[in-house]
Amino acid sequence: MMKTAEVLKEHSFLERLVGKWNVTAPEMGGSDDWTESVRSLHGIWFVAEGTGRMPDGKEATTVMTLGYNAEKGKYVGSWIGSMMDFMWVYEGEVDASGNVLDLYTTGPDFNGEGLADYRERITFVDADHRTFTSSAKQPDGSWKQFMEAHYARKT
Repeated sequence: MMKTAEVLKEHSFLERLVGKWNVTAPEMGGSDDWTESVRSLHGIWFVAEGTGRMPDGKEATTVMTLGYNAEKGKYVGSWIGSMMDFMWVYEGEVDASGNVLDLYTTGPDFNGEGLADYRERITFVDADHRTFTSSAKQPDGSWKQFMEAHYARKT
């Protein structure tokens, strides 16, 4: 029989995400009509659902799942959005400060040819503000940021 998951100290980073958030991001049209609602599945998994309008005016929905896999010693998760048919799968870690979660994934290359490596970063500025950035890995191994969203807690 499979062992039941237990809430670990690593889950405390994810617990900070729970609540309702206003989201602003220039790459999403710069509007402030995006919102995100994050809930906990008994402290083990966290589900974030975002809604808003894309720059072309179309409604969009995103869903991100995050958890901690004790066997791997890594944070794991996924992201899907109504604007694309690709499921992003994450694996990552929290930095020494305890305020930054780096999630690594592979997905379609922006140039339309093959796959590329990406890093999504969740950074807590304080208890009620966080950022989400996306970066693409460059040929020299560096990361080039192409998206940044700002989150302000509503509740």
